Amino acid sequence: MAEKSIVVLISGSGSNLQAIIDAIASGQINGRIAAVLSNKEDAFGLERARAAGISEIVISHQNYDSRERFDAAMVDAIDAHNPDLIVLAGFMRILSAVFVRHYRGRMFNIHPSLLPKYKGLHTHQRALEAGDSRHGCTVHFVTEELDGGPLALQAPIDILATDTTESLQQRVHSFEHKIYPLAVEWFCADRLKLSVSGSVQLDGTTLAPEGYQFTQE
Repeated sequence: MAEKSIVVLISGSGSNLQAIIDAIASGQINGRIAAVLSNKEDAFGLERARAAGISEIVISHQNYDSRERFDAAMVDAIDAHNPDLIVLAGFMRILSAVFVRHYRGRMFNIHPSLLPKYKGLHTHQRALEAGDSRHGCTVHFVTEELDGGPLALQAPIDILATDTTESLQQRVHSFEHKIYPLAVEWFCADRLKLSVSGSVQLDGTTLAPEGYQFTQE
């Protein structure tokens, strides 16, 4: 099976990017990162790309007078690499409907909650304030609904009585670094797919709405 071409979009430190780079280097993922694109030229994730010999693209949203024109510039840059998969790894821009539709079924995002709970920001604090017993992170296919695309993979973890926002964030982050490379691995092996009807399939079986549950501690 030919390796898949991946383009990763970042805005910040790129720790999930690094987890995917490491998984490719170890042979876990049958793919290669063709390029890393950032909307911020000082994003530390670009240094990670540089260290791994990956092509960098910087397109500042501040140079465009609309989201649509910025997204169109990104599409041109991304499509030059003929990607099979787009990975959003801390890309802090809301994407236009045209951009999302262009990559339907081949764009992932990771969110620090057990979606559909706690879309948006401050997820760890909100889970603690609600008195939840469980929290976690979710890999989902991207649709036009913010943090609302079909769920592919979740890592639920127990919230401890001693947890603070910071400790919970740290533990969830460690699981992001496990399930994001796993989702990319499955996609690149043609195991994980978004069907025409919008359901998520793993090895030809339709997953439950909450996606595959990753429970490895």
